[in-house]
Amino acid sequence: MRVNETIDQAPVEFTPVLSADEQVNIPAPSINDDDALLDSYSTTVTGVAEKVSDAVVNIRISRKGPRGANVPAGTGSGFVVAPDGFVLTNSHVVHDADHIDVTLADGRVYPAQLIGEDPHSDLAVVRINAPALTHVRLGDSKSIKVGQIAIAIGSPYGFQQSVTAGIVSALGRSIRSQAGRLIDDVIQTDAALNPGNSGGPLVNSRGEVIGVNTAVILPAQGICFAIASNTAEYIAAWLIKEGRIRRGWIGVIGQNVSLHPRVVRFYRLPAEHGVLVAGIEPGSPASRAGLQDGDIIVSFAGQTIAGIDDLQRSLGATAVQAPSSISVIRHTEKLDLPITPEELPENPARN
Repeated sequence: MRVNETIDQAPVEFTPVLSADEQVNIPAPSINDDDALLDSYSTTVTGVAEKVSDAVVNIRISRKGPRGANVPAGTGSGFVVAPDGFVLTNSHVVHDADHIDVTLADGRVYPAQLIGEDPHSDLAVVRINAPALTHVRLGDSKSIKVGQIAIAIGSPYGFQQSVTAGIVSALGRSIRSQAGRLIDDVIQTDAALNPGNSGGPLVNSRGEVIGVNTAVILPAQGICFAIASNTAEYIAAWLIKEGRIRRGWIGVIGQNVSLHPRVVRFYRLPAEHGVLVAGIEPGSPASRAGLQDGDIIVSFAGQTIAGIDDLQRSLGATAVQAPSSISVIRHTEKLDLPITPEELPENPARN
């Protein structure tokens, strides 16, 4: 082939562009067809809100004023846990109330009776006499996993049935109640909570209550807490049954202290801290057991005591009137003393 010869090429064919009249019109989604536009997350949240909201209530309390009239003293949330009118909420929502009003989702308002409260776990149960109540189911908080959907429903600032959604941020947190006792197994969530959300439910994607919203760290963003549903179910059952929670008491005033390293090594103690006995109630179980000021409690009923919170955990309902043993370090000597806890009296400042 010569250099100046050309190669014949097949002509390239182009598809002509359709005219405006000939173009196919693809219909846009209808703006009224919201269900088709919702993703699975939105569908879950809206489904849970529809299922649970009717059981969520607004709680308003009042106290006697100087002239004897009821004066508004606060508001919060709650939720119906039984069709016969039992409502679960926070203790701090109804504490010291002279009158309680419960407003249902449909606007009905009923006076409520305080069945019982437990400031140590910040839970309370009130009851209303109302027909046709929607109630929710308490789920198993032990099955919760970090990262799963968490939906909070309540009445922040009085806006009833407000819904916020987020995730479970952490499990097994501990926070201190207003009574000073540690609340264990607390759920941390980033579902937004505001004043008035207290006592409302934290719900999973199946519409089961996994926690009772109780606290928010005000300077932080997205750090909110809820009492686990297993704790709430246990406390609510006892409040409904007896109107109170039984806890053990030995009658000491204590503070956390470090143990001398030599003492820890010599007695092979599992912890380097204990509870210093700073005071003893006369006639208390601790007094009868022979505890003295200056003793350091390191064990109770076979459980290591590394601080006041450990001692409080060990003094549960089962400890009341149950003969036990308490181990203390007195100077450099380790003593095992028999002790029988009594029921916790009204003063919560002592163990």
